[in-house]
Amino acid sequence: MEAADFFRVSECKGQKTIDGEQVPLVLAPSDDDAKSSGCEALVEALKANREWVEGKVVANSGVLLRGFDVRDAAEFNAIVEALGWPDIRYVGPAPRTHVHGRVWTANEGPLEEFIYYHHEMVLIKEFPGKVILFCETPPPSGGETPFVPSFRVTERALEEFPETVEELDARGLRYTFTALSKNDTKSMRGRGWEDAFATSDKAEAERRARALGMDVEWLPGGGVRTVLGPRKLTRVFPGRKGRRMWFNTVVGMHGKELSSATLADGSEIPADFVRRCGEIIEEESIQFRWEKGDILILDNLATLHGRRPSLPPRRVLVATCK
Repeated sequence: MEAADFFRVSECKGQKTIDGEQVPLVLAPSDDDAKSSGCEALVEALKANREWVEGKVVANSGVLLRGFDVRDAAEFNAIVEALGWPDIRYVGPAPRTHVHGRVWTANEGPLEEFIYYHHEMVLIKEFPGKVILFCETPPPSGGETPFVPSFRVTERALEEFPETVEELDARGLRYTFTALSKNDTKSMRGRGWEDAFATSDKAEAERRARALGMDVEWLPGGGVRTVLGPRKLTRVFPGRKGRRMWFNTVVGMHGKELSSATLADGSEIPADFVRRCGEIIEEESIQFRWEKGDILILDNLATLHGRRPSLPPRRVLVATCK
């Protein structure tokens, strides 16, 4: 089945046009017939058009599949498998629960909190190429997953702070993050190190941490401080028009209670630079209202994403892929 025979380009409120491309690209069924536009048909269409879909994800930074009546984690998992991208295990501070196959809950932190913009696993040596989100239960209010074309942040930061951007990129960044031993689902960064490293053995945790490119410092009470760096401020990835991506988490970790972001030698990053970059990120954000059955495929190399506060219930599931 050809992509043009199955998909039609649609629209959603909140969509933007960037460099002539719709972001996100919205793909809906070309046929209103339930059998030909349902989940099983979508699975077959994705299998037959994997390269085409990946090309759209890279060209548009994100693709929203809407109107395909995807109902639950099992059907979402079938779609993830149909896309053909290898799985990559999540490593990070967000508390998550395995649901089915390659599907996990997204961050289980309190819904009233805003999850700040980030590239998934940006600080780890091996990070996902794609993040796929599925809306099983849309919230009654709020709860959007805003995302940001990363190169736009770099472009605007260079316009306002050219010397600072180049200095930070040249000198490198250092990050620290503190975690408890056990999970705390009352915090959006409450994942314990035992869950994150899939072991309760400290020596094994240290080995796995080093393999991921981080050092660890053990704290009284069983917690751990992870240290990562030096890391670049921006990165350029193949196949993305030479765009310089804002591939860091400076704004999200700078000066926080459990985390820090400094220059690699420990000196401070200018606070006014961090504040203004946060404003730019928000100004460049894109968001739409979740609808039941929506699937959003994000190019993790090109977009930061977050989560708006919401009223319950809200259930968005996730799969991370190479």
